[in-house]
Amino acid sequence: MTLRVGIISANWGAFAHLPAWRAVPGVEVVGICTSRQETAEAAAKRFDIARPYWNAQTMVAEPDIDIIDCGTRPSIRYDMVLSALQHGKNVYNAIPFAANLEQARTLHAAWRESGKVAVVDAFSQWVPALRLAKEMIDGDFLGRPFGGSCFFNLSLFNQPHPQFPYNWFAEAGLGVSAMRNLGSHALHYLVHLFGEVDAVVADDTQLLGEWRFPDGSIVRPETNDFANMILRFVSGMTMQLQVSWSAPVGRGWNVDIFGSKGRITAGDPSFPTSPGTSLLAGRIGDRSVEPVAIPERLMRPAEITIGPDVHPSASHPMAISMHRMVEAIRGNGRAAPGFAQAWHVECILEAARVSAQARTWVNVADICK
Repeated sequence: MTLRVGIISANWGAFAHLPAWRAVPGVEVVGICTSRQETAEAAAKRFDIARPYWNAQTMVAEPDIDIIDCGTRPSIRYDMVLSALQHGKNVYNAIPFAANLEQARTLHAAWRESGKVAVVDAFSQWVPALRLAKEMIDGDFLGRPFGGSCFFNLSLFNQPHPQFPYNWFAEAGLGVSAMRNLGSHALHYLVHLFGEVDAVVADDTQLLGEWRFPDGSIVRPETNDFANMILRFVSGMTMQLQVSWSAPVGRGWNVDIFGSKGRITAGDPSFPTSPGTSLLAGRIGDRSVEPVAIPERLMRPAEITIGPDVHPSASHPMAISMHRMVEAIRGNGRAAPGFAQAWHVECILEAARVSAQARTWVNVADICK
């Protein structure tokens, strides 16, 4: 049975999600939706998609569309995702999961009631090096995990470009910040590795008070661009997490974890990607961590039709996540990362927000009663 997908967004949705969906056997992208008729029709023609839509609710109501891929701003897509679940659609939702905790609570409840498969676009766990790190941890390479750090520092707005599609990150009230965006991606991977977070203490602030564009214009952002957190997991393990989108010559993505038997570190100079993320590891008695070869079974899994050299590189781990989603819809296995994990991540983010204001540890369970 062919599963039919409708994509809401002709930006990242068409650029990265579309080639990922087309790499999954048994899937057909039949619709694309933008906010205006002329842009929807232009996108459908450009990307060879049969049906243009300029009203998301019209797409969501189509009886023969099985999956709604919603990649718009969190403040806008809440109603779209909620409606999709209420119409019995499976959902592939962007990150952050929602614009705030109450929206996240409603979406989580709607998903549970729907009985459908719902996934968020936190695809880092499907990056081959990061998949292998998980396999090694599950295989007791670390022994008992003790602690570590995760840094996700990018330079997105230190020299802003007027055509960068995410300049709207400057606006307040849209559900975005470095902690909510980059932090969501990092938290999803850390929860995937080590389970739920019990408590958090955080600082969330703004470093770059002005974005200066090449033409001399200035934007004064209303959102925070730098956050530090200490995460205490239910297991007792403690980790540091730092995120920023205003870090000149940012170190990109780096996870460094040690335990009773060894250490694993993984990094990418930008966002974690299939070709760019390296893995190093060492055991007690070793003088240093050494590179770990990533097997072809992870770099080129047989279930998708694109390799790690695809452009954009994000499409590769996305396609693996989408394949798992499709298999779950067909009753084979579980999709990940799902809405249950997304709800937990939103609770961590809210606990971090409260902690930054109160200057104290906050229990995640107290947030998500």
